[in-house]
Amino acid sequence: MSSVSSDNSNPSGRKRLRSEIWFNDPADPGETAIYIDRYMIWGLTRAELQSGRPIIGISQSGSELTPCNRIHLALAARVKDGIRDAGGIPIEFPLHPMQESCRRPTAALDRNLAYLGLVEVLCGYPFDGVVLTTACDKTTPASLMAAATVNLPAIVLSGGPMIDSYYNGKLAGSGMALWEARRLRAEDKITDDELIEINCNSSPGPGHCNTMGTALSMNSVAEALGMSLPGCAAIPAPDGARARMAYETGRRMVEMVREDLTPKKILTRQAFENAIVVNSAIGGSTNCAPHITAIARHMGVEVDVKDFETIGHDVPLLANVQPAGQYLGQGFHRAGGVPAIMGELVRAGRLHEDAITANGRTVGENCRNVRILDENIIRTYANPLKKQAGFMVLSGNLFTSALIKTSVVSEDFRRRFLSTPGSEGSFTSRVIVFDGPEDYRKHIEDPRLNVDEQCMLVVRGTGPLGYPGSSEVVNMQPPGALIRSGMRMLPCMGDGRQSGTSDSPSILHAVPESAAGGNLAILRTGDMVKVDLKNRRVDLLVSDEEIEIRRRSLPPVQLRHDSPWQELYRAHVGQLDTGACLEFAVSYHDLREIVPRHSH
Repeated sequence: MSSVSSDNSNPSGRKRLRSEIWFNDPADPGETAIYIDRYMIWGLTRAELQSGRPIIGISQSGSELTPCNRIHLALAARVKDGIRDAGGIPIEFPLHPMQESCRRPTAALDRNLAYLGLVEVLCGYPFDGVVLTTACDKTTPASLMAAATVNLPAIVLSGGPMIDSYYNGKLAGSGMALWEARRLRAEDKITDDELIEINCNSSPGPGHCNTMGTALSMNSVAEALGMSLPGCAAIPAPDGARARMAYETGRRMVEMVREDLTPKKILTRQAFENAIVVNSAIGGSTNCAPHITAIARHMGVEVDVKDFETIGHDVPLLANVQPAGQYLGQGFHRAGGVPAIMGELVRAGRLHEDAITANGRTVGENCRNVRILDENIIRTYANPLKKQAGFMVLSGNLFTSALIKTSVVSEDFRRRFLSTPGSEGSFTSRVIVFDGPEDYRKHIEDPRLNVDEQCMLVVRGTGPLGYPGSSEVVNMQPPGALIRSGMRMLPCMGDGRQSGTSDSPSILHAVPESAAGGNLAILRTGDMVKVDLKNRRVDLLVSDEEIEIRRRSLPPVQLRHDSPWQELYRAHVGQLDTGACLEFAVSYHDLREIVPRHSH
C-alpha cells in the first residue's frame, strides 16, 4: 500500500485529487484505461473525468424499501445540480437499506453492516468527497461513522421530518400515536382496525418521524456536530426549502474538497460535547448516546457514557416537541430549528463557539445571532420546559451503567413514584421479569403475575448480543386492567433500547446485558428492586451472597444465529455504553490516505 501524499501534485502545481490516481495517472495509462472507460458508457466524457474536477459521491439512502428516506431519490438531482455548478462531478451510489419500522429483528443490526459497506465504497472508489443522505434512525450514525473512519471531506444532507399529523384534531406524532393507540386498545376504547388507522394517520407524507424520535434527534445531532449546513436538520421533507438545501449542500461539498475540510477537523471533542448539550436541549432520543459514542470512537475521540450526564444532564429542555413536549417537527422548523436552539445555548455559554462546521464557519459565527421565531415551540434558556433535561447514568448491583431520559419523566410519574415524603427521588418495586418481548406479549395479561401499580416491568435478552442488535422493546405498557384503572405507565427496565418516540422514562441500555453476563440474568419475578435517582443507583435487594449463588446457577448462554451476518456481528460487537461498535473496526482511521492495489 502507498500513501496519496507520496504523489499529491501535478505539473501545474495544483494539489492532486484522490480521483486522479484512478482516472488520470500518466505513469500508468494501461490501468487508467481500465478505470475510466465504463464511466463513459452512460454519458460522462473522458475530458470531464480527467479534468481535475472533484469527483463527489452521493451516498443514496433512499429507496422503496426505506420509505422514510425515499425523498432522497428526488433530492439527489438537486445535490447533483449543486455539485455541477460548483465545478464537481457527481456519482450516486446506494447505501445499504435500513428501515426502522420494518426491518426484523431490528434495524440496529444493520447500522454496523451499512457502516462497513460505506467504508469500503469510499476507500475503494475514486471519490474526493461525499454527500451523506440521511433520514431514518440508523442511516445518520452509519454514515457519520464511515465518514469518520475514512476522513474524506463529507457533509450530511438530512431528508427531513414529515409534515404535522393529527388524530381527532390534535397533533399526533409518529410513534407517539402508536403508543397511545395501544393504550386505548387495552382499554377497549378502540378496535384493532382503529389502532392501525391511528398509526397510519401519523405518517401523512414523505419524510422521517415528525416527533423528536431518533431520526430527528440524530439529524439534529449531525447539525450540532457541524457535519451539515445550518438549518438542515428540521426542514420538512416536502418543503421547497429542503430541495434548496440539497442544492446548497452539493455546492458546499465541492468547496470543502478544495479546502480539504475533513471530518477530522470538524468532529473534535468540542463538537461531541456540543452534540451532547444540544441533544439534551431538544429532548433527544436515548438512542443518540450509543450513536454519538460510536461516531466518536471511529473518529478516535474519547466519549464516555458518563459524559451524557456530566455534560448534558443539567441542560434545560428548550424544544417543546413530542414526546417530551407538545409540537412536532414542522413547528420545530418554523420556530427556528437547531440554529435557534444553538443560538440560545451559545448566548448562555453552554456550547463551544469555536468549533468549526461544514460551512467553514464556527458555531458562534453561525448561531450567535439566531433568534427563536416562536417561543411556544422553542423556549428561551431563561424559560425552559424543564431545568434539567439530559440523561442520568445509573449503576448498581444489576449493571455498571444504564440510562434514563429525564425529559420524559411526567408529573404523574413523578407523583406516583418519586415523591414519597422522606424518599423523594426513589422508589422500590416488585419486578415482573420477561425473557424478551415475545414473553412479555404472551404473558403481560396473565392475572397470576398480579401486576399492580407498585410493580416494575423488566425485559432482558434484548441487547446487542442477546437479540441481536439491541431491540426497541423496553417501553412496555401495563396490563389492560391497570390502564383501565388510570395507571397508564409503569416503570420499565431492560438491557435493550426503546423508540426515541416513546414517552416512557425507562431504565435502559443496561450494561453488561444479560447475554453478556449482566445481573439482569439473575432477576426473578417477585424480587424487590430499589431505584434511587438521587444517588444514581438501581439495586436488587438481596445479599451479595445470594447474588453470587444465583450467578453460579445460571445456565450457559445459548445464542441462535439466524443469518451469517448475525453470527459475525455477535462475534465482534461491543456493548451499548461503548457504542455497540464492531470492536476491530475502531482502530482504523484516515483511510483516504491509503491507495488500494490495482484491480487488474
